[in-house]
Amino acid sequence: MPYKLPLLILLCLFCMQLYAKPIVIAHRGASGYLPEHTLEAAVLAYSQGADYIEQDLVLSKDLIPVVLHDIHLETVTNVEQIFPKRHRADGRYYAFDFTLAELQTLNVHERTNDKGEQVFPYRFQEPRNQERYHGQSSFKIATFEQQINLIQQLNRQFKRDVGLYLEIKSPLWHQTHGADLSQITLNILRKYGLDNQDSHVYVQCFDFAETQRLRNELNAKVKLIQLIAENSWQESNSDYEYLKSAQGLKEIAKVAQGIGPWIPQLFDFANKTPTSLLANAHQAGLLIHPYTFRKDDLPAKYSSQQVLDILFEDLKVDGLFTDFTDVLENYLEKR
Repeated sequence: MPYKLPLLILLCLFCMQLYAKPIVIAHRGASGYLPEHTLEAAVLAYSQGADYIEQDLVLSKDLIPVVLHDIHLETVTNVEQIFPKRHRADGRYYAFDFTLAELQTLNVHERTNDKGEQVFPYRFQEPRNQERYHGQSSFKIATFEQQINLIQQLNRQFKRDVGLYLEIKSPLWHQTHGADLSQITLNILRKYGLDNQDSHVYVQCFDFAETQRLRNELNAKVKLIQLIAENSWQESNSDYEYLKSAQGLKEIAKVAQGIGPWIPQLFDFANKTPTSLLANAHQAGLLIHPYTFRKDDLPAKYSSQQVLDILFEDLKVDGLFTDFTDVLENYLEKR
Protein backbone atom coordinates (compact mmCIF):
# COMPACT_ATOMS: atom_id res chain seq x y z
CA MET A 1 0.00 0.00 0.00
CA PRO A 2 2.25 2.81 -1.29
CA TYR A 3 0.09 5.64 0.09
CA LYS A 4 0.85 4.77 3.71
CA LEU A 5 4.41 6.15 3.93
CA PRO A 6 3.63 9.67 2.67
CA LEU A 7 0.54 9.71 4.90
CA LEU A 8 2.66 8.72 7.90
CA ILE A 9 5.20 11.43 7.12
CA LEU A 10 2.43 14.03 6.88
CA LEU A 11 1.01 12.87 10.19
CA CYS A 12 4.44 13.15 11.86
CA LEU A 13 4.93 16.67 10.51
CA PHE A 14 1.48 17.65 11.75
CA CYS A 15 2.25 16.30 15.23
CA MET A 16 5.57 18.18 15.30
CA GLN A 17 3.74 21.40 14.53
CA LEU A 18 1.28 20.71 17.34
CA TYR A 19 4.17 20.39 19.82
CA ALA A 20 7.01 22.84 19.38
CA LYS A 21 9.41 22.54 22.32
CA PRO A 22 9.31 25.70 24.42
CA ILE A 23 12.63 27.49 24.65
CA VAL A 24 14.72 27.28 27.82
CA ILE A 25 16.31 30.61 28.73
CA ALA A 26 19.16 30.50 31.22
CA HIS A 27 18.41 33.44 33.51
CA ARG A 28 21.75 35.22 34.01
CA GLY A 29 23.40 31.91 33.10
CA ALA A 30 23.22 28.95 35.49
CA SER A 31 22.65 31.40 38.34
CA GLY A 32 21.13 28.72 40.58
CA TYR A 33 24.60 27.22 40.89
CA LEU A 34 27.25 29.87 40.13
CA PRO A 35 27.39 33.67 40.56
CA GLU A 36 25.10 35.29 38.03
CA HIS A 37 26.25 36.55 34.62
CA THR A 38 29.80 35.23 34.97
CA LEU A 39 31.42 33.36 32.08
CA GLU A 40 31.47 30.26 34.27
CA ALA A 41 27.70 30.51 34.79
CA ALA A 42 27.23 30.85 31.02
CA VAL A 43 29.33 27.73 30.35
CA LEU A 44 27.40 25.70 32.92
CA ALA A 45 24.06 26.82 31.48
CA TYR A 46 25.31 25.86 28.03
CA SER A 47 26.31 22.41 29.23
CA GLN A 48 22.93 21.93 30.89
CA GLY A 49 21.18 22.39 27.54
CA ALA A 50 19.95 25.99 27.50
CA ASP A 51 18.48 27.24 24.23
CA TYR A 52 19.31 30.86 25.10
CA ILE A 53 21.59 32.48 27.67
CA GLU A 54 20.62 35.86 29.10
CA GLN A 55 22.90 38.90 29.25
CA ASP A 56 21.75 42.02 31.13
CA LEU A 57 23.74 44.96 29.80
CA VAL A 58 24.97 48.14 31.47
CA LEU A 59 27.75 50.51 30.44
CA SER A 60 31.16 51.14 31.96
CA LYS A 61 32.64 54.63 32.19
CA ASP A 62 34.41 54.03 28.89
CA LEU A 63 31.12 52.98 27.26
CA ILE A 64 31.75 49.23 27.11
CA PRO A 65 28.64 47.05 27.63
CA VAL A 66 29.26 44.71 30.55
CA VAL A 67 27.04 41.88 31.72
CA LEU A 68 25.45 42.87 35.04
CA HIS A 69 21.88 42.70 36.25
CA ASP A 70 21.98 46.16 37.83
CA ILE A 71 23.56 49.55 37.30
CA HIS A 72 24.90 49.05 40.87
CA LEU A 73 27.87 46.92 41.91
CA GLU A 74 27.85 46.34 45.65
CA THR A 75 25.21 43.59 45.68
CA VAL A 76 27.25 41.26 43.43
CA THR A 77 30.91 42.33 43.73
CA ASN A 78 33.53 43.22 46.33
CA VAL A 79 33.68 46.84 45.12
CA GLU A 80 33.35 48.15 48.69
CA GLN A 81 36.62 46.45 49.64
CA ILE A 82 38.54 47.42 46.48
CA PHE A 83 37.24 50.99 45.98
CA PRO A 84 35.78 51.98 49.37
CA LYS A 85 35.50 55.70 48.54
CA ARG A 86 34.04 55.44 45.04
CA HIS A 87 30.35 55.40 46.01
CA ARG A 88 27.98 58.23 45.20
CA ALA A 89 26.12 60.40 47.70
CA ASP A 90 23.42 57.73 48.00
CA GLY A 91 26.04 55.27 49.23
CA ARG A 92 25.82 53.10 46.13
CA TYR A 93 28.51 52.09 43.64
CA TYR A 94 27.61 52.52 39.97
CA ALA A 95 29.17 50.52 37.15
CA PHE A 96 29.11 53.66 35.01
CA ASP A 97 31.60 55.34 37.36
CA PHE A 98 34.30 52.72 36.68
CA THR A 99 36.33 51.95 33.58
CA LEU A 100 36.27 48.43 32.21
CA ALA A 101 39.82 47.90 33.51
CA GLU A 102 38.66 48.88 37.00
CA LEU A 103 35.54 46.73 36.82
CA GLN A 104 37.58 43.70 35.88
CA THR A 105 39.69 44.03 39.02
CA LEU A 106 36.56 43.21 41.03
CA ASN A 107 35.46 39.73 42.05
CA VAL A 108 31.85 38.67 41.54
CA HIS A 109 29.97 36.90 44.31
CA GLU A 110 26.46 35.61 44.95
CA ARG A 111 23.83 38.34 45.16
CA THR A 112 23.51 39.82 48.65
CA ASN A 113 20.96 42.07 50.35
CA ASP A 114 21.60 45.34 52.17
CA LYS A 115 22.75 43.38 55.24
CA GLY A 116 25.41 41.54 53.25
CA GLU A 117 23.49 38.25 53.44
CA GLN A 118 23.07 35.99 50.43
CA VAL A 119 19.64 36.41 48.87
CA PHE A 120 19.59 32.67 48.13
CA PRO A 121 21.58 31.18 51.04
CA TYR A 122 21.98 27.64 49.69
CA ARG A 123 23.50 28.64 46.37
CA PHE A 124 27.22 29.09 45.69
CA GLN A 125 28.94 29.99 48.96
CA GLU A 126 32.12 32.01 49.16
CA PRO A 127 35.05 30.85 51.25
CA ARG A 128 35.29 33.60 53.85
CA ASN A 129 37.97 34.42 56.40
CA GLN A 130 35.83 37.02 58.10
CA GLU A 131 32.13 37.56 58.57
CA ARG A 132 30.18 39.26 55.75
CA TYR A 133 33.18 39.41 53.41
CA HIS A 134 32.32 38.39 49.87
CA GLY A 135 34.28 38.11 46.68
CA GLN A 136 37.25 35.92 47.52
CA SER A 137 36.56 33.64 44.57
CA SER A 138 37.94 34.64 41.19
CA PHE A 139 34.70 35.14 39.23
CA LYS A 140 34.92 38.29 37.09
CA ILE A 141 32.62 40.73 35.32
CA ALA A 142 32.37 39.85 31.63
CA THR A 143 31.84 42.16 28.69
CA PHE A 144 29.02 41.55 26.24
CA GLU A 145 31.53 40.72 23.51
CA GLN A 146 33.28 38.18 25.74
CA GLN A 147 29.98 36.37 26.19
CA ILE A 148 29.20 36.52 22.47
CA ASN A 149 32.60 35.05 21.60
CA LEU A 150 32.34 32.37 24.27
CA ILE A 151 28.90 31.18 23.12
CA GLN A 152 29.85 31.33 19.45
CA GLN A 153 32.96 29.22 20.05
CA LEU A 154 30.99 26.66 22.06
CA ASN A 155 28.41 26.54 19.26
CA ARG A 156 31.15 25.98 16.70
CA GLN A 157 32.73 23.16 18.64
CA PHE A 158 29.55 21.41 19.76
CA LYS A 159 27.58 22.11 16.56
CA ARG A 160 24.75 23.78 18.42
CA ASP A 161 23.01 27.14 17.99
CA VAL A 162 22.50 28.43 21.52
CA GLY A 163 21.30 32.01 21.34
CA LEU A 164 21.73 35.32 23.13
CA TYR A 165 18.87 36.87 25.08
CA LEU A 166 20.02 40.32 26.11
CA GLU A 167 18.36 43.07 28.11
CA ILE A 168 18.86 46.79 27.72
CA LYS A 169 19.05 47.85 31.38
CA SER A 170 17.86 51.29 32.50
CA PRO A 171 18.21 52.96 29.07
CA LEU A 172 16.76 56.30 30.24
CA TRP A 173 19.19 56.40 33.18
CA HIS A 174 22.08 55.86 30.79
CA GLN A 175 20.75 58.58 28.47
CA THR A 176 20.63 61.08 31.35
CA HIS A 177 24.34 60.32 31.78
CA GLY A 178 25.01 61.03 28.11
CA ALA A 179 25.27 57.41 26.97
CA ASP A 180 23.10 55.54 24.45
CA LEU A 181 23.16 51.91 25.60
CA SER A 182 20.71 50.78 22.92
CA GLN A 183 22.70 52.20 20.03
CA ILE A 184 25.97 50.81 21.39
CA THR A 185 24.37 47.38 21.81
CA LEU A 186 22.95 47.40 18.29
CA ASN A 187 26.36 48.40 16.92
CA ILE A 188 27.87 45.30 18.53
CA LEU A 189 25.10 43.02 17.24
CA ARG A 190 25.65 44.43 13.72
CA LYS A 191 29.40 43.91 14.05
CA TYR A 192 28.70 40.19 14.53
CA GLY A 193 25.95 40.05 11.88
CA LEU A 194 23.27 39.37 14.48
CA ASP A 195 20.82 42.24 13.95
CA ASN A 196 18.31 40.28 11.90
CA GLN A 197 15.12 38.27 12.38
CA ASP A 198 16.84 34.96 11.64
CA SER A 199 19.56 35.22 14.29
CA HIS A 200 19.11 33.36 17.55
CA VAL A 201 18.96 36.64 19.44
CA TYR A 202 16.25 38.37 21.43
CA VAL A 203 16.54 41.90 22.81
CA GLN A 204 14.33 42.73 25.78
CA CYS A 205 13.63 45.90 27.72
CA PHE A 206 11.28 47.01 30.50
CA ASP A 207 10.98 50.50 28.99
CA PHE A 208 8.29 50.43 26.29
CA ALA A 209 9.38 53.81 24.91
CA GLU A 210 12.84 52.31 24.38
CA THR A 211 11.42 49.17 22.74
CA GLN A 212 9.60 51.45 20.30
CA ARG A 213 12.75 53.50 19.78
CA LEU A 214 14.80 50.38 19.07
CA ARG A 215 12.43 49.36 16.28
CA ASN A 216 11.31 52.71 14.86
CA GLU A 217 14.27 55.06 15.34
CA LEU A 218 17.32 52.80 15.61
CA ASN A 219 15.96 50.42 12.93
CA ALA A 220 16.62 47.24 14.91
CA LYS A 221 15.83 44.14 12.85
CA VAL A 222 16.46 41.69 15.69
CA LYS A 223 13.55 40.07 17.57
CA LEU A 224 12.29 42.29 20.41
CA ILE A 225 10.57 41.34 23.66
CA GLN A 226 8.71 43.79 25.88
CA LEU A 227 9.29 43.00 29.54
CA ILE A 228 6.31 43.50 31.83
CA ALA A 229 6.84 44.63 35.43
CA GLU A 230 4.50 45.97 38.08
CA ASN A 231 4.10 49.75 38.27
CA SER A 232 5.10 49.66 41.95
CA TRP A 233 8.57 48.35 41.02
CA GLN A 234 9.38 51.61 39.18
CA GLU A 235 11.43 49.77 36.55
CA SER A 236 10.68 52.52 34.03
CA ASN A 237 8.12 55.20 33.18
CA SER A 238 6.02 52.62 31.31
CA ASP A 239 2.44 52.00 32.46
CA TYR A 240 2.44 48.23 32.85
CA GLU A 241 -1.26 48.07 33.70
CA TYR A 242 -1.95 49.51 30.28
CA LEU A 243 0.60 47.26 28.59
CA LYS A 244 -1.13 44.21 30.10
CA SER A 245 -4.48 45.28 28.64
CA ALA A 246 -5.74 44.00 25.28
CA GLN A 247 -5.11 47.41 23.71
CA GLY A 248 -1.66 47.70 25.25
CA LEU A 249 -0.69 44.29 23.92
CA LYS A 250 -1.78 45.35 20.44
CA GLU A 251 0.55 48.35 20.77
CA ILE A 252 3.40 46.05 21.78
CA ALA A 253 2.71 43.78 18.79
CA LYS A 254 3.43 46.70 16.43
CA VAL A 255 7.12 46.65 17.42
CA ALA A 256 7.88 43.42 19.31
CA GLN A 257 7.61 39.67 18.80
CA GLY A 258 6.59 38.90 22.36
CA ILE A 259 6.32 39.78 26.01
CA GLY A 260 8.26 38.77 29.10
CA PRO A 261 5.79 38.86 32.00
CA TRP A 262 6.35 38.05 35.65
CA ILE A 263 4.92 34.56 36.27
CA PRO A 264 2.27 35.75 38.79
CA GLN A 265 0.93 38.08 36.09
CA LEU A 266 -0.12 34.96 34.16
CA PHE A 267 -1.47 32.86 37.01
CA ASP A 268 -3.01 33.64 40.41
CA PHE A 269 -1.43 30.93 42.56
CA ALA A 270 -3.53 31.77 45.61
CA ASN A 271 -6.81 31.31 43.73
CA LYS A 272 -5.43 28.72 41.28
CA THR A 273 -6.74 30.60 38.25
CA PRO A 274 -5.08 32.00 35.12
CA THR A 275 -5.30 35.69 34.32
CA SER A 276 -6.41 37.05 30.97
CA LEU A 277 -2.89 38.17 30.04
CA LEU A 278 -1.75 35.05 28.20
CA ALA A 279 -4.90 34.66 26.10
CA ASN A 280 -4.87 38.35 25.19
CA ALA A 281 -1.16 38.23 24.32
CA HIS A 282 -1.60 35.19 22.08
CA GLN A 283 -4.59 36.85 20.45
CA ALA A 284 -2.30 39.78 19.65
CA GLY A 285 0.16 37.32 18.05
CA LEU A 286 2.79 37.69 20.76
CA LEU A 287 5.14 35.07 22.18
CA ILE A 288 5.13 34.64 25.96
CA HIS A 289 8.46 34.11 27.77
CA PRO A 290 7.76 34.59 31.52
CA TYR A 291 10.33 35.03 34.31
CA THR A 292 11.64 33.42 36.55
CA PHE A 293 11.34 29.75 37.55
CA ARG A 294 13.44 29.01 40.64
CA LYS A 295 13.23 25.68 42.43
CA ASP A 296 14.35 27.45 45.64
CA ASP A 297 11.77 30.24 45.42
CA LEU A 298 8.40 28.66 44.61
CA PRO A 299 4.90 29.93 45.38
CA ALA A 300 3.66 28.77 48.78
CA LYS A 301 2.40 25.16 48.83
CA TYR A 302 3.49 24.48 45.22
CA SER A 303 6.16 22.05 44.03
CA SER A 304 8.42 22.55 41.02
CA GLN A 305 6.40 19.93 39.14
CA GLN A 306 3.13 21.73 39.85
CA VAL A 307 4.44 25.13 38.77
CA LEU A 308 5.92 23.75 35.56
CA ASP A 309 2.72 21.82 34.79
CA ILE A 310 0.74 25.05 35.12
CA LEU A 311 3.13 26.94 32.85
CA PHE A 312 3.51 24.32 30.13
CA GLU A 313 0.42 22.11 30.32
CA ASP A 314 -2.20 24.67 31.28
CA LEU A 315 -0.86 28.00 30.04
CA LYS A 316 1.33 26.61 27.23
CA VAL A 317 3.93 29.35 27.43
CA ASP A 318 6.41 29.59 24.56
CA GLY A 319 9.51 29.68 26.73
CA LEU A 320 10.65 30.25 30.29
CA PHE A 321 13.46 31.99 32.15
CA THR A 322 15.04 29.82 34.82
CA ASP A 323 17.96 29.86 37.23
CA PHE A 324 17.98 26.06 36.98
CA THR A 325 18.40 25.05 33.34
CA ASP A 326 18.90 21.39 34.22
CA VAL A 327 15.60 21.14 36.13
CA LEU A 328 13.65 22.68 33.27
CA GLU A 329 15.39 20.59 30.61
CA ASN A 330 14.68 17.38 32.56
CA TYR A 331 11.03 18.33 32.91
CA LEU A 332 10.63 19.06 29.20
CA GLU A 333 12.41 15.85 28.20
CA LYS A 334 10.04 13.77 30.33
CA ARG A 335 7.08 15.69 28.94
